[in-house]
Amino acid sequence: MKFTKLATLGTLAVSIAGLSACNNMMPNKDASIKATTATQSAPAQVASTTSKPVAEMNVVQIAQSNADFSLLVEAVQAAGIAGALSDPNANFTIFAPTNAAFAQVLQETNLSKEQLFANKPLLTKILGYHVISAEMPVYAKNVQAGNVMMLSEDTLTVTPQGTLMDENGRTANIVKTDLAATNGVVHVIDKVLLPK
Repeated sequence: MKFTKLATLGTLAVSIAGLSACNNMMPNKDASIKATTATQSAPAQVASTTSKPVAEMNVVQIAQSNADFSLLVEAVQAAGIAGALSDPNANFTIFAPTNAAFAQVLQETNLSKEQLFANKPLLTKILGYHVISAEMPVYAKNVQAGNVMMLSEDTLTVTPQGTLMDENGRTANIVKTDLAATNGVVHVIDKVLLPK
């Protein structure tokens, strides 16, 4: 299901089919991706600006509570998908790029923030490439190498080294895992992933 469809629904009334129900999502049908010990122990690069426990926030509120996700929050708002990602009945796994990751991709693509955020179809596709929607969120302990179908309907590869590789061969490191939310989990990454 695409974000554009989610946005028109406002909130999801029906549970989204899980990883365990989709043969092409992962090699194992256990909704998992494998993380390395080094990835799990990497220091956090984000600092919460709220005293509210993470487990009481949805995935959007987690992003809003971290200053280093301000560009991600702007992008989600510009794409008009904050409401869909706040759905209390969903189970999202979000790979959240930091502000530094957004700055890097803008430099690589020779786009300004304003140009990228004004292109709603492109922005929505890029953001959807950072989201898995399933019956259960994917925590680091369940992560395994393999291909994953993202919400954008593009494939993301989790390498045996525990990095994420987009369809262009670019890799992103997971620098913080398992920020638990009421409607999923957030993992922090150091690059913006780009579908082909």
